[in-house]
Formats: sequence, C-alpha cells, structure tokens
Amino acid sequence: MTIRETNRARVIPLRPLPAPPGPAPSREPLWRDLVGEALRRERRSQGRTLKDVAGAARISMPYLSEVERGRKEASSEVLAAAAQALGLTLADLLALAQGELIRLSAARSRSIGHPGHPGHPGHPGRPAGPGAGSGAMGTVRLAA
Repeated sequence: MTIRETNRARVIPLRPLPAPPGPAPSREPLWRDLVGEALRRERRSQGRTLKDVAGAARISMPYLSEVERGRKEASSEVLAAAAQALGLTLADLLALAQGELIRLSAARSRSIGHPGHPGHPGHPGRPAGPGAGSGAMGTVRLAA
C-alpha cells in the first residue's frame, strides 16, 4: 500500500457534516458547553468581568473565555477554582450544568417524531459502544 493509499484509509468523521437546509436537528449537548454556559451565566449575573474572575481563580483570562464558550474541556481543578472565584462550590457549578442538561434533554424528548430522533421509525437506533454518537469532535483514521 502506498503512502497516498494509506492517507486515504477509511476515515470516520466525528465532526458532524454540514447540515442540510431546513430545520436543524437537535444534537446531544456536550458537557463542556453546559459547564461553560453555567460559568458565564453566573459570572454575568454577578456583574463580574472575565478579568476579575480569571484573576481570582488564578487562571488566564483567555483560557477562562475558552472554557465559557465550550472550546476547552477544563480539568476539575480549573472548574473548582473558577466556581470558587464565583462563590460557588464545584458541586454547585455541576448542579447548574446538570439542570440545563435535564432541561435540554426534556426538550429533545418532546421532539420525538423528528427524523433524526432515535424514537423516529426511520432512525437506525442508538450506536453501540462507549462514546458512540456522543458528538465528539475530530476525525479518527483507522489503520488498514
């Protein structure tokens, strides 16, 4: 097998393909998005700046911004520091994210009948295996 053929080995896209025109199908929310949104909501409700909270948490302002936007998967230590800087415990922060997850999951379950939903007759069912269908980003190349 040549290098070129190897590079064209089976590729399983983990990033969703561009959506076709029409109503967007709902996707499973990512934990990093939920936690980031909870941090941002709490920070804004306190009228505090990114600079203020990042300084109190002893993390960089750009990193906190990326965490709030769901671009970075923060460690539990970073999340605990950010939560503490906001006067929360890590459990408080995770409970806020869990509440949003429950709300979004309930909204998704009401959309049964949508062609992309597992409850729809045309849907092939839930993928098997750990992390399957989780919406992870990136691409996996399988060796030939």
